[in-house]
Amino acid sequence: MKAVIQRVIEAQVSVDGEVVGRIGPGLVVLLGVAKDDTAEDSDHLADRILGFRIFDDEAGKMNRSVQEIGGQILAVSQFTLIAMVVKGRRPSFESVAGREPAQRLYHRFVDRLIASGLTIETGRFGEQMIVSLHNDGPVTFIMES
Repeated sequence: MKAVIQRVIEAQVSVDGEVVGRIGPGLVVLLGVAKDDTAEDSDHLADRILGFRIFDDEAGKMNRSVQEIGGQILAVSQFTLIAMVVKGRRPSFESVAGREPAQRLYHRFVDRLIASGLTIETGRFGEQMIVSLHNDGPVTFIMES
């Protein structure tokens, strides 16, 4: 699994002009699932993101997690993160998990985030989405399981 994590002031995701998820301060997580990813990968990545200290403390140091600040998370599936782009002019999607296993692991990831008690919003798996966000910092990280 691969995640792009962005610290945001606010964000939303729309499908066919309808806002399906909206958050205030917190994280946008774009999540890609590879063929060889497992339930353990999903749980581990969710836990790492929940505890990842990228919010400022009183001294202005990145020392607080999204859980510590009571932030919100917008989780959006994005299979293109898994694409191979090493050579050629077109991405290869050979490493991307099939729809059913990817959807299962994505939902497991989201359920693990929900279990934290934070407000969790999502896009719609497999749909064409428009994600809008105000990146805070900007602060953006890539994390893999």
